[in-house]
Amino acid sequence: MNTAVRGGGQPQTAGIRATLVKAGIPAGDVEVTAGRTPTGLAADAVEAGVRDASSCIVAQIRNGSVAVSVLPILASGRCLAGVQH
Repeated sequence: MNTAVRGGGQPQTAGIRATLVKAGIPAGDVEVTAGRTPTGLAADAVEAGVRDASSCIVAQIRNGSVAVSVLPILASGRCLAGVQH
């Protein structure tokens, strides 16, 4: 994730997904929220989630920083709620 935020600014959804896939995570296992709001503004934060056997590893990218948490899997079987891109 640090690769995705190098150079400052807010990374885009596609860049985050590409970074995780390049790190060896199968593309189908990567969940990423939208980098832009429905009105076209940059999102304050972008989150990425990857499920392992019993939990989700969730990263939030905000203001050039990455915060990572291990969270329970949602009832849906996913890591992130809502629409992912």
